[in-house]
Parts: sequence; structure tokens; C-alpha cells
Amino acid sequence: MAAVTLHDELRAIALAEFATSGYAATSLQRIADLAGTSKASVLYHFASKELLLADIVSPAVDDLDRLLDSIDAASGLRHADFVESFVDLLLRHREVVPLVINQGATLDDVPVMHRATEIMRRVAELFRLASGSTMEKLRFGVAFGGVAYTLAAAERLGLSGEIDVDDLRGALLVILHELLVPSSLADSTPKD
Repeated sequence: MAAVTLHDELRAIALAEFATSGYAATSLQRIADLAGTSKASVLYHFASKELLLADIVSPAVDDLDRLLDSIDAASGLRHADFVESFVDLLLRHREVVPLVINQGATLDDVPVMHRATEIMRRVAELFRLASGSTMEKLRFGVAFGGVAYTLAAAERLGLSGEIDVDDLRGALLVILHELLVPSSLADSTPKD
């Protein structure tokens, strides 16, 4: 088993602090203190707090961008297939999802968060909901906000170890499919 590097430890500490205290309220000094190192050491690994945030968030944003690009390239991809791939992506990046959802709007001046917001707009466009009715906009917001809350709440409530990931995945697939794929667009039932 590979040893955890200081770089990885700093990322984990920063993610936890950004998620609980907020990005704006978390200082590099606080991250250094929690890691038992100096602020200079943090700056050696990450030239700024913004670059540290980008290092944490970019893998999830890049994965979502690639998923959307693959859908653009594969005309005819069913909405249900996207929902399944999207759920898998959310579960793979479940620690980052609440950070992006909960703080994205207030951090739109930070390039990685602005990019995340723009990619989420592409998701909305995929379902033709961004320009749809109030009902469609609410369906989209409740679906994705609900997923983010569910993933965040499990950790906050200490339930993350109690929830089987396969059960969570199956439930999210059913719920998102029902919320996001109106019956007029449904082309299959979600796979469990």
C-alpha cells in the first residue's frame, strides 16, 4: 500500500476544511496547522489557496466535462445512460460534490468553480431544462441538489460507513431517472 504523501494529506485536509468552514474562511495557515507543517510547506505544494482548490475540484470537473463531450460525440445516447454515468461520477467524487454545489455560486470568481458552474449548465442543456418551464427547472434543481445533499449529509451525520455504496447507487439511479427523465423522454428503465 502506497504511503500518503504530504501533498495528498494537504489536499484531504483542505477539502475537509473547505467543506466544513468554507473556502473563504479557511486559511493556508489553518491547513498547515492541521497538517502539522508550515505555511511555507503548503505553498511549496500549492502556490495559492486558489490553486489548491483547483487541484481538489479539477478531477471531478474534468470527468464531468469528458462525460458531456462523449455524449456530444455519441448522438443518440439515451438520457438514462447519462444518468447512470452521472451517478457513477458523483459517487466517485462524492467528497467534492457538496463543495461545488454548496459554494459554487459564491466562488464564481474562482476559475475552477466558474468552470464547474458552466459545465453544470451543459448538463441542464442536455436535458433541455435550462430553458424549460418552471416545473422543469425545479425538477433539475431538486434532482441534482438532492443528490449533493444526500452525499453531503451522509458524511456529516456519520452515516457514510453505514450506507452501502451499491444500495446508494441503485437508489440514486431510480430517483434521478424519475426526476430527470420525463415520461415523454424515457427510453428505458435505469439499470440496478
